[in-house]
Amino acid sequence: DLALHPRKNIVLTGGDDCLWKTWGFPDGNILLTGEGHTDWLSGCCFRPSGTQLVTSSGDTTVRLWDLSRSGCILTLRGHSRAVLGCCWHSCGDFVASASADGTSKIWDVNSERCRYTLRGHKDSVNSIEFLPCSSTAVTSSADKTLSLWDVRKGLRVYTFQGHMHSCNHATFNRKGDTIASCDSSGLLKLWDMRRLLPILSIDAGPHPANQVAFHRSGDLVALASSEGSVKVLSLAVGQLSVLRGPGVEVRCVRFHSQDSLLSAGADGRVCLWSWAQ
Repeated sequence: DLALHPRKNIVLTGGDDCLWKTWGFPDGNILLTGEGHTDWLSGCCFRPSGTQLVTSSGDTTVRLWDLSRSGCILTLRGHSRAVLGCCWHSCGDFVASASADGTSKIWDVNSERCRYTLRGHKDSVNSIEFLPCSSTAVTSSADKTLSLWDVRKGLRVYTFQGHMHSCNHATFNRKGDTIASCDSSGLLKLWDMRRLLPILSIDAGPHPANQVAFHRSGDLVALASSEGSVKVLSLAVGQLSVLRGPGVEVRCVRFHSQDSLLSAGADGRVCLWSWAQ
């Protein structure tokens, strides 16, 4: 996984080598390396203040780290299988995790305890993300569904059905009125948050789609493909562009600016892509 620092030109990555690293951008020099997990890292995210970060791992734990010391300051245990994703709430007080054990958890970082365990999916929960400045989270699951949750109560409020294969990732746009999701057949779907209806389906397969990301404008959606490419959908013109690079599986993608994005692949490299609008 990879994440961008909220204020500085720093990129955070987590890899199969059980390490997280921060990199100067765009120079690519390693700033910090974090050791402690005993299995591959699945997710990483900066605290909104930028002073700490959270990681999730196949070792079933979620860990919090202090950037000033690059050391682990808290290990959250409770999942029974690999943790497949994590994120930080915009208020900075809560962390969410998604696990292959079929549950997600909301952790209170101040009390250092699990506030809620979100139950309802019938298979592995592959991702979880908070809607910024709200009490809503979205999960994607191998049971082919997405679910919306009220994290104040720990309750599921809606389930989106329509994918025919395992949902690998789901995310909100900046406005919070649209969700993008992708699945293991390469299908990209957009959903209307207000009307709770599907908007658009794009077949970007047949290779699995591993992660989706909205541009801050909401006009572009990027997709990380196991085909070895990044695919960018322009919602204004309905055109799908394909960015081809090293040819290895692309596992995650994040927009960096108006006409550039970052991706991380199975070869352990982070790539910077740019294109003419």
